[in-house]
Amino acid sequence: MGTYDGPGIRLVVFLQGCPFKCLYCANPDTIAFEGGTPTEASGIVAMAVSQKPFFGKRGGVTFSGGEPTAQAEALVPLVKELHENGIHVCIDTNGGIWNSHVEGLLSLADLVLLDVKQINPEKHLALTGRSNSQTLKTAQWLEEHGKPFWLRYVLVPGISDAEEDIRALGEHFGHSDSFDPASATDGGNNLPSEGYKMIQRVEILPYHTLGVNKYESLGQEYRLKDTPLNTKEQLDRAKRLFDEYFGCVVIN
Repeated sequence: MGTYDGPGIRLVVFLQGCPFKCLYCANPDTIAFEGGTPTEASGIVAMAVSQKPFFGKRGGVTFSGGEPTAQAEALVPLVKELHENGIHVCIDTNGGIWNSHVEGLLSLADLVLLDVKQINPEKHLALTGRSNSQTLKTAQWLEEHGKPFWLRYVLVPGISDAEEDIRALGEHFGHSDSFDPASATDGGNNLPSEGYKMIQRVEILPYHTLGVNKYESLGQEYRLKDTPLNTKEQLDRAKRLFDEYFGCVVIN
């Protein structure tokens, strides 16, 4: 049961495998593509149907991970079956994988939770080990195809909390009276002048260390062990900056 993974009360299904290796990943056990627990789709549907009374009008199922789009081909028929049972489906994704199966999956999703780790390409590479170009293309696809999504941003002190990075993200996705397309990270190409209209919510996710014990159990080093948690002042400052570009910002 989750209350931070989309609207309402949700059954959260964590899938194995992710191409990103985020330094702050709270689920390092789900990064490797091998491992995990083989699970029949029918079992997930049965669990979701049994919990449907708890979902109410807003809740449903969220596929997270790991990176759920890595298993998009298998998820497409599963999502269709959930829809046949009247269950709302969210896909929590970093947007870094794209193929015909991913396109089909996101076309079916009721809501996409898009995690943008960093708008700065070099910093994104250092943070995740991968480029952010496909993530931005995925966001543009969602916008162009009228698919609602929530923009999620983990605020990590010293890594993703710089004012210049927050403003660059706001200029790319949001609206500002002082926005100059020539100053955007991609030169302003293909950016909507008044912001992405399909963004329903912008979530600031405070940095946490709840997954540190998992690194210890896996015999891995947690590389951000000296990174402090956010202060209230840091979170409030970030929200004020985001508020300049979006009218739907919350601290999760």
